[in-house]
Amino acid sequence: MKTSPLLSAALASLTALLAAGAAHAHVVLDQPAAPAGSSYRASFRIGHGCDGAATRVVIVTLPEGLRGAKPMPKAGWTLTTTRRPLAAPYESHGKTIADELAEVRWTANTPADQLQDDWFDEFVLRAVLPAEPGELWFSVRQLCTRGEWNWAERPSAETPKPRAPAVKLTVQPAAASDKPHH
Repeated sequence: MKTSPLLSAALASLTALLAAGAAHAHVVLDQPAAPAGSSYRASFRIGHGCDGAATRVVIVTLPEGLRGAKPMPKAGWTLTTTRRPLAAPYESHGKTIADELAEVRWTANTPADQLQDDWFDEFVLRAVLPAEPGELWFSVRQLCTRGEWNWAERPSAETPKPRAPAVKLTVQPAAASDKPHH
């Protein structure tokens, strides 16, 4: 069957759009890389529910090494946190810090506050990144009215593209003039 150049271009655009949609179907960071030692705003984008069901709870498990992490409240959602002890306490603003934020949980207050499958939203926290470059992995559980997603799988040689990948932040070498901000 012969197609017109206009139809061919439209089909190519549609194919690219569908592929891009599939690539953005996971939980992702708005900014997937940042300099070591910098203050970082982690904005986790939730792009869909669970097979059509609305999202009612989002749980982010933080990797070790973040300092001073604080979540951002969301209207219509209850925010709860869990802390863990540090192996090596540190000083900040004249206080000894002996624990760190380990987990943040946002729970929709009512069905009207839930994140519908047709919508997207962001769940935000901020922290100071480690001084050394590397990769940080966040696990994100998305509990829906029916079902859930556990975005916690890391790529491996056996599974280079996991079905439910954890959220990766690349901590890049700091520029000579970069200084941590609080």
